[in-house]
Amino acid sequence: MSTWLLQPHPATPCPAVRRLHAWQARTADGWRLRYTLDGAPSALRLPPPARHPGPADGLWRHTCFEAFVGTPGSSAYLEFNFSPSGHWAAYAFSAERQRDLAAPALPAPHITCTQDVQHLVLDAVLPAHGLPDTDGVIGLSAVIETADGQLSYWALAHPRAQPDFHHRAGWTAHLPAPDTNTP
Repeated sequence: MSTWLLQPHPATPCPAVRRLHAWQARTADGWRLRYTLDGAPSALRLPPPARHPGPADGLWRHTCFEAFVGTPGSSAYLEFNFSPSGHWAAYAFSAERQRDLAAPALPAPHITCTQDVQHLVLDAVLPAHGLPDTDGVIGLSAVIETADGQLSYWALAHPRAQPDFHHRAGWTAHLPAPDTNTP
């Protein structure tokens, strides 16, 4: 288990968010992620819960939480987007921003989202099938939309002058190989 603090990009602050951190755990069954936003969720524009959650493109245009997974020595990587609505997206890339359309479909995550006056918590569980079975590097990030439509970009690190979650220099966390002794 590991927890990381995400930072807003200097060009896109968001006063409604005091703190945003991400937690992850890898087990033989899959990968569990939790994003916890401390602040004022009422000052954010959040998509309503979907009646039938499923895959959807363009989630990053609004509040969503993201995870990028790469393996050392390979330019290929995976991108996952999780919306508070329950919608999700999963993409395979052969190199930076080069979609691998021949890659097999990635499994659907299970997403839950809860909020109260001061917190928004999104949990995502990804099945092990489709995830690398070796150690990897990860980039955890989020797009936060304020009630007035402004976007704020949060990540472990921001290596460029403009927000860019696909840049590997921002993937500063380690994803351990699955622990086959942990359910």
